[in-house]
Amino acid sequence: MKGYRYPKIAESEVTPKHVFENRRRFLQHSAAFGAVMSFAPGMLMPNTASAWQRTLADKIQQGVSNQDFAEGESLTSVNDATTYNNFYEFGVRKSDPEVYGHKLQTDPWRVSIEGEFENTASVYLEDILRRYMLEERIYRLRCVETWSMVIPWLGFPLANLLTHYGLTSRANYIEFESIFDPDNLRGQRRSMIDWPYREALRIDEAMHPLTMIAVGMYGEKMPNQNGAPMRLVVPWKYGFKSIKSVVAIRALEEKPTPSWVAKNPEEYGFYANVNPEVDHPRWSQARERRIGEGGRRETLMFNGYADEVAQLYTGIDLQKHY
Repeated sequence: MKGYRYPKIAESEVTPKHVFENRRRFLQHSAAFGAVMSFAPGMLMPNTASAWQRTLADKIQQGVSNQDFAEGESLTSVNDATTYNNFYEFGVRKSDPEVYGHKLQTDPWRVSIEGEFENTASVYLEDILRRYMLEERIYRLRCVETWSMVIPWLGFPLANLLTHYGLTSRANYIEFESIFDPDNLRGQRRSMIDWPYREALRIDEAMHPLTMIAVGMYGEKMPNQNGAPMRLVVPWKYGFKSIKSVVAIRALEEKPTPSWVAKNPEEYGFYANVNPEVDHPRWSQARERRIGEGGRRETLMFNGYADEVAQLYTGIDLQKHY
């Protein structure tokens, strides 16, 4: 984005090879298993079975640039980040995603590119991965429920993907849709929202350099319970905007209605920017509980990314448009 200025952080550097060699062990095991399964005689597996995992492993081996967008704050432990989570497709308890995550079927994985693109498509994840160099970005994550984490995500800018398919001049919003599979995802058998889960961004939010598609965390492929195999990460918004297990990306002319806005517009706004000055109807947003730490800390405007994104909302009443 022209004129964009990254946060005041250390310069980019390549993650040392030995670090990623340790991190990729799980990927290598997964890829090896997938290779055997895809070529076993008589197995009715699609040609693309495990292909995205092999492609992801290759990308990591090529080297991954990394940047700290959390200004040196301590990372949340892998255990906390993968066992305390909201992913209502698995259930409403924080432990449900980790307990039932194995039910999520991620292989093969296709993404539908629809709407106001010059070129629409249904594309396998491995074909998306082959196009881009991966980056590791350390971002703060702030949940609307007032807990927070610091997580190293692995992925690429969403803008790269949108640009590849060519947005038309009528593209004003980007809508995302998550997987719908009630046979395997027990939470979708309940009518708590109108499944499948949908989220949306304004086009300038979607094209912002901080907005990324994540395919991994902590140097490994994305765990099922955290939104495998690909999810959105928008660090200045409450966590529910960062939709998991994305299967469709739509460019739209008219403003869509995200799932939580449709469910309860009094509590969940379209923008959902982290804002300590706008309370949730049932609790204050002024402070937060960092998972793994004692006590509570002050919540930062736009989750600490105001210098980078505040200009997106110039002239907008953030009390009204929360």
